[in-house]
Amino acid sequence: MKVWIDQDLCTGDGLCEEIAPAVFTLLDDGLSYVKEGDKVFDSPGGHDGLAVVPDGMEDATKEAAEECPGECIFIEE
Repeated sequence: MKVWIDQDLCTGDGLCEEIAPAVFTLLDDGLSYVKEGDKVFDSPGGHDGLAVVPDGMEDATKEAAEECPGECIFIEE
């Protein structure tokens, strides 16, 4: 499973980071980004910032996408 965030839709609530901190992070610009381990996909972000979801985090990633108020999290199976 892979995931990306459309930063143009992100509201910066940080719910995704609360639900799945191994997958999402909130940066100083107030927007959420996906990450793989220590690598944050913030340049350029968006669809080009497609990250692999770690094993065991699939359900939390799906929950984060469902709970996101900006509906900006996109999952690719």
